[in-house]
Amino acid sequence: MTRAKQTYRLPRWRFVVICLGLTALAATLVGRLILLQVTDGGQGAVFLREQGALRTVRTAEIPVYRGLIEDRNGTPLAVSSPVVSLWANPQQLKDSPRLDDLAARLSLDAAALRDKLRFYGDKQFMYLARHQTPEFARQVLRENFPGVRGEREYRRYYPAGEVTAQLLGLTNVDGHGIAGVELAFEDWLQGVPGKKRFIKDLHGDAVRDFGVTEEPRPGKALALSLDLRLQYAQHRELQRAMKETGAAAGSAITLDAWTGEVLAVSNYPVFNPNSREALDFSGARNRALTDAYEPGSTIKTLTLVAALESGQFHIDSIVDTAPGRIRVGAKMLHDPRDYGEISVSTVIEKSSQVGVTKIAQAVGHEAILDVLYRFGLGESTGTGFPGERAGQLPDLARWSDIEKVTLAFGYGLTATPIQLARAYAILANGGIRRPLTLLRQDPDALPAGQQVIQPEVARDVLEVLDRVTEQGGTATLAQVPGFSVGGKTGTVHKVGAGGYLDDQYVALFVGVAPMSAPRYVTAILIDQPRGDHYGGGLAAAPVYSRITEEVLRIRNAQPDQSELGALLAASGGRQ
Repeated sequence: MTRAKQTYRLPRWRFVVICLGLTALAATLVGRLILLQVTDGGQGAVFLREQGALRTVRTAEIPVYRGLIEDRNGTPLAVSSPVVSLWANPQQLKDSPRLDDLAARLSLDAAALRDKLRFYGDKQFMYLARHQTPEFARQVLRENFPGVRGEREYRRYYPAGEVTAQLLGLTNVDGHGIAGVELAFEDWLQGVPGKKRFIKDLHGDAVRDFGVTEEPRPGKALALSLDLRLQYAQHRELQRAMKETGAAAGSAITLDAWTGEVLAVSNYPVFNPNSREALDFSGARNRALTDAYEPGSTIKTLTLVAALESGQFHIDSIVDTAPGRIRVGAKMLHDPRDYGEISVSTVIEKSSQVGVTKIAQAVGHEAILDVLYRFGLGESTGTGFPGERAGQLPDLARWSDIEKVTLAFGYGLTATPIQLARAYAILANGGIRRPLTLLRQDPDALPAGQQVIQPEVARDVLEVLDRVTEQGGTATLAQVPGFSVGGKTGTVHKVGAGGYLDDQYVALFVGVAPMSAPRYVTAILIDQPRGDHYGGGLAAAPVYSRITEEVLRIRNAQPDQSELGALLAASGGRQ
């Protein structure tokens, strides 16, 4: 017979003792917390906060290298250099007797430094000097100023300085793009900072490092369509033109019509992106893309396109410009002299207002406006450049007869230099409109273009532009030794508060070269040239000549005109 299992029961008095003991322990802990927080004058709370701070795990960013920007040949245009930013814990530094020494070391005003420390007095972080060279930072840190420390960063540097400044733009002190290409391609260039974890003490010092938790991902390199050799040459010639003409501003831009690439773009005034202390934003505008002007007689080329497309004219058709003036409404338009009966080609060569007016009246303003739209005026070129202007085309429904006519020679609308260059690039490319780009293109993978005019029309217009630069045309100073070039001048009155100004002009020239294989298009704009040489043929055409000579040399174009041919062209003969 098995023995029954016995159940052991805890005596009641023991159970009561255990419960009382646990209650007493809890009461003791609560009492100690109260003692620390209240009866100890807050010292206990301070102690706990200090211990918590000593054991706080923090996450910090690891600075990342911003992507390189280079030209089409791999030459660096924007690089990121390692620097050190000096900072301080104001709570440790503010009462230091060495403040004057630190201020002198950092070239700071001692009183201003004290004011800043008072302002940040309850903080643990304050910048003293950003983006110092590593060697200088090491020298400062070796002096062991209380609470002064350094952190590694990167600073953007532009090897070509002002030569590429308006195109590249710049970054802010934290390394983010704020203008130009730097802003346009911020997501591509900026990269992703890494992360690391560590324990920081009350003074901001790391007392234990847990290492990297996320590796930094550097920004990606960006290859522009720009040719730095050509950019230097164009910059030099534009600066020379500013000195020679005394102009207030200017722009030059060169395109490859076959690929749509921007090869060079220069502006005046300029600024030095590497000198932030003396940064003058008045020179920061990339005027070739952001400033729109009335294009003047450079638009007569597109009026010619409309005339040829209408079937009413060909380049040898005769237009009677006698007696050298024509009335449209209440306005009288004049030529410099009575050219009499001249061909359509000569109308463009001489830039005859009377001849263009008669052509425009025959063709109609709707046809001209249609050509302007097809050539991309009134819309952005699509480069993605921040602040690029689209220009403006008019609503002719509310225009008078004179306003409809003056549209044909470039008044009443606005365009940027890059838009004018694109329009002429369409002619150079056989009537095909290609997207423009600031990025280097693969010649075997170009985006498709759009045929906006027939190749035959483009060819006839180029033939007329070729004659404009020969003897008797308005742009003989645009000629380039050894090469045939073509283009069109423009001279526009500037607009003031009360209308057009009699003594302020914008001079323009847009040209194509070489005419045997039209490829390179350069637009020149000179804003407010001084003196008597204010016209497009005198102020802008010579700049085109010098820049295009460099373009053709650098791009290894083959001369298409002999020395004898050049002399014949200059004297009015044709090969």
